[in-house]
Amino acid sequence: MTQDLKGRTAIVTGSGQNIGRAIALTLARAGSNIVVNGLRDKNKIEAVAAEIRALGVDSYAVLADASDPEAIADVVNEAVKHFGAIDIAVSNVGIRPHQAFTDISVDDWQKVINVNLNSAFYLAKAVVPHMRKKKFGRIIHLTGAEGVIPMANRAHVNVAKAGMTILAKSIALELGPEGITANCICPGWIDTDRDMQNYPDLQNIYRHTRETTPLRRLGTVQEIANACLYLVSGMAEYVTGNTIYVDGGESML
Repeated sequence: MTQDLKGRTAIVTGSGQNIGRAIALTLARAGSNIVVNGLRDKNKIEAVAAEIRALGVDSYAVLADASDPEAIADVVNEAVKHFGAIDIAVSNVGIRPHQAFTDISVDDWQKVINVNLNSAFYLAKAVVPHMRKKKFGRIIHLTGAEGVIPMANRAHVNVAKAGMTILAKSIALELGPEGITANCICPGWIDTDRDMQNYPDLQNIYRHTRETTPLRRLGTVQEIANACLYLVSGMAEYVTGNTIYVDGGESML
């Protein structure tokens, strides 16, 4: 069993910063070629791809909306043409608007479900045909605590994150016989750059995390990336349909 990913190719959506960037770089250090994806900032994703190439593996960056099924299918098809295969798919895009249930419009609801849940489905739909040809594939969804213990003012996010977990289990159940695994990583409170309008009480949340979780600190993006590396490596060949909680023990409380 090994963490050597030499010869593999991975696509990581939302990999221009924070957790996605850490995952892309970590898989690259293990030997995987990487498709770096972002939505708006071409310079940011190009910088990550350059960092990856400096590690001695191949990488390129592509702007594409992961919540657009045609766009993400095109990204995957181009990656297969360039690298010859797609072995690993990490669905990392997500939005977490802070809205009371009574303030959520139909458009708000559909946007959150599309960006968080549907994007994971679209990515899996695009990569699975290529994985089936090789009888090998690793699919990872980055979920969140909202999918396990609902948070107030995030009904749409709660539903989307819970749906991502069941989607991974469904893929694992149906495609396991073909060598494809699907798992989730559920981060706790991670020290990242955030859209502060969606976290009006963030400093109190951070203080509570440091005071109450068993490890008494926030998590790091590298710790999430390490869990991803484990799940896509040879060390997790018998792991599928599961969720790894990287949350400092918060899920026990």
